[in-house]
Amino acid sequence: MKDTPRVLVVDDEGKILDLVKAYLEMEGFKALCAASGREGMAIFERHHGSKEPLSLILLDLMLPDGSGEGLCTKIRALSDIPIIMITAKVEEEDIIHGLSIGADDYVTKPFSPRQLMARVRAALRRSSGKPAGEAVLSYRDLTVDREQRIVRRKGEALSLTRDEYRILSLLMSRKAKIFTREEILDAIKGADYEGFDRSVDTHIKKLRAKLEDDPKAPQYITTVYGMGYRLGEA
Repeated sequence: MKDTPRVLVVDDEGKILDLVKAYLEMEGFKALCAASGREGMAIFERHHGSKEPLSLILLDLMLPDGSGEGLCTKIRALSDIPIIMITAKVEEEDIIHGLSIGADDYVTKPFSPRQLMARVRAALRRSSGKPAGEAVLSYRDLTVDREQRIVRRKGEALSLTRDEYRILSLLMSRKAKIFTREEILDAIKGADYEGFDRSVDTHIKKLRAKLEDDPKAPQYITTVYGMGYRLGEA
């Protein structure tokens, strides 16, 4: 059906594909399965911009023809579609890296199918939300058009990732407020997300590189030591 949410599952383990597909269909989703990164990218490209778009992607990090991180990066450059990584990697640095390149969430193997479905529903709820408040936010020579999701500095559009955009929008929505790392993580990943606040620092570093003339002397995003970040000069 046209209105049935479509979930792309990319994993080279046949048993996991079958299990996840069965649970997705029980939950009312349509599952499209791929056993390699190349096949997954082909399915994504076929649906991207079509009348039957994908709603979410479940992506294994270790694929036979490349890394899930590489596929995530390619997809994130084209789309804000929610991506949940499925991984056997449990090292904190691996998870932080996955989140920093645009994943919305992660689930470690072995996983509970019921928990995975809960994560899928939570990611879809977050992605369907519309911004509240002013349609256009501004600070100095920065503007954020929240209807069109366009950020401009000195009139020129900036290329931001989905999470970088969310962080900047959050900071600009309350210019005097100091946001803790936990508050920023909640805003970009959701309050039900259990992750690492260190990933916020990675996002801020990359965002400053795109905004600032000198990222070491930031004029837009200030670190308030021991507390978090706020908009404005130190």
